[in-house]
Amino acid sequence: MRRVTWMVAVVMCLALVLAGCGMGKKDAGSIVKDLDHVISKANSYQASGSMILNTGTQPQEYQVEVAFSPEHFYRISLTNASKDVTQIVLRNEEGVFVLTPHLKKSFRFQSDWPENQGQVYLFQSLAKSIIADKDRQFTTDNDTYVFDVAANYQNEQLSRQKIWLNKKTLAPKQVQVSDANQNVMVQVNFTNFQFDAKFDKDYFQMERNMTSWNMQTMPTMANAADATHPATGDKSVTDKNLSATGGQSDQATGQVQDGQKAVAGKGTDTTKSNAAASKPQSIGIIEPSYLPKDVVKQDITDMKLGEDAAVLLRYKGKYSFSIVEVRPQAKSVSLQPGDIVDLGFTIGVITGDAKKTLTWTNDGVEFRLSTGDLPTNEMIKVAMATEGQSGK
Repeated sequence: MRRVTWMVAVVMCLALVLAGCGMGKKDAGSIVKDLDHVISKANSYQASGSMILNTGTQPQEYQVEVAFSPEHFYRISLTNASKDVTQIVLRNEEGVFVLTPHLKKSFRFQSDWPENQGQVYLFQSLAKSIIADKDRQFTTDNDTYVFDVAANYQNEQLSRQKIWLNKKTLAPKQVQVSDANQNVMVQVNFTNFQFDAKFDKDYFQMERNMTSWNMQTMPTMANAADATHPATGDKSVTDKNLSATGGQSDQATGQVQDGQKAVAGKGTDTTKSNAAASKPQSIGIIEPSYLPKDVVKQDITDMKLGEDAAVLLRYKGKYSFSIVEVRPQAKSVSLQPGDIVDLGFTIGVITGDAKKTLTWTNDGVEFRLSTGDLPTNEMIKVAMATEGQSGK
């Protein structure tokens, strides 16, 4: 009996020693199963942090807020730290919205986003990239799991990414996305990540986000309802000039709200302010610093979109495309089915099939790149090449 007891004690000691040597630690396979379980539950989460982009001539830093609900609603807020400009992407039961609140502009369209494309600041995208890469590399660093996996983003420059996960919760702590030469092009640092977050019922609604955008962090709970304001009843009109792209059809057609209707009975003379708002604004010509091989500029033409002064740049050669640049008045546009395009410095919307249009806003200028033959990856490169270019 004593011999049996002694042998059991020896076995238990050996087990403890082996566990201390690493036999009790989780391997990559078990962590992948845990990640798959977490995303399959579709629990809500809320996160915040910073994102640094090294894809342009100068690093750009953004403050990032991400929210996800079990209904598969999303809210992503990107604030340019130096320009103090916020852009918001929403997904709710009405579709997908790209909001530029300080310009009082909103785009609404139907899309599977983000199910059909990854985003570096979304937990689902990071988890799926770890699960999908059978050649994943795995290490540990104190209280963190570190995965090195293939990147799967629209920007073809981004080839690999390192993802740091909290060992206890599997919440992301940091992401570094690199190019083929191992240069870090995008870095996201999560300062806060909370699973099972609770949201107000209107948290993912367009009206609330258009009026609460200038708050440091939009409240999530009902006790912050004072931050919301009723939406004004804008008059809907159709902008018939949306397709005026000099031979390159713009697919971004839809209903436009002028957002400039005066509110009567307030005791304020709005005639002068409305006149100033409707006065066409001059626009400097911004030319992309990159063009596809065997493509040259054809011409530049002044034009108008409604009451707004605009310019049309046309390019020809191996591919043909046009770019319309305008400083628009406040409006809302409903687009046909499309997809979100992450340009790094801003969010774009691409619509159309045979004729495609990529629309984005930067520094108050709205750009519409329209083409019948330019590949999507080249459209993205041209769009990204407008960042940092001064108007001529």
